[in-house]
Amino acid sequence: MNDQSTILVIEDEPEMLRNIVTILEMEGFNTLQAGNGRAGLGLARERKPDLVLCDVMMPGLDGHGVLAALRQGEETLATPFIFLTARGEKNDVRTGMNLGADDYLSKPVDADELIGAIRARLERQKQRAQAALAQVDFTPDFSTAKPLEALGLTLREAEVLLWMAQGKGNSEIACIVHAAEGTVRKHVEHILDKLKVENRGSASLLAIEVLTRARQSGPPSHPAAGTPR
Repeated sequence: MNDQSTILVIEDEPEMLRNIVTILEMEGFNTLQAGNGRAGLGLARERKPDLVLCDVMMPGLDGHGVLAALRQGEETLATPFIFLTARGEKNDVRTGMNLGADDYLSKPVDADELIGAIRARLERQKQRAQAALAQVDFTPDFSTAKPLEALGLTLREAEVLLWMAQGKGNSEIACIVHAAEGTVRKHVEHILDKLKVENRGSASLLAIEVLTRARQSGPPSHPAAGTPR
């Protein structure tokens, strides 16, 4: 099963780190690696992985410290977090759970158990996100692509994203904006890269959120080329 989710593995034992990363990549996950808690915390804040897999006992900043710091940040507050530990004491487990850990696995962890725990947490996170979206009244203003430029896009990229958010494919967008389909494809690649998202769906959702805020803040200043009719 291929999964484009990104997993950050924080583990100070090099062999254990390599083994875990190998298992994850064989399952199709993207991986980030850190050999200590401070490096892992920095990666988590910068790259915002879909899930963090973290050793507890590490020199310097331990796993509990990493989790506590992540739970204080707005962008990492809800990131699924699984502890890995060679210890099985109840107090250790209780401390991690009180800090907001989602799961606890003892090392050496079985590959099937590891993958099962990760997929369960990612699925739960997905369900939470869908439930949250269901409670939000999205009323995007599709009359202009201008607000999308605030995402760091060029005007043409913003126009392409505007139509992506309305469910248009590359060939349809090419006709609308009077460009070659290959050019549109390149624009889409640049959009995904700039927004740091994996697919069109994530990009479209972000666009809809921006365009909804634009509608709520007032009328658009002026329409973009290719305005929907």
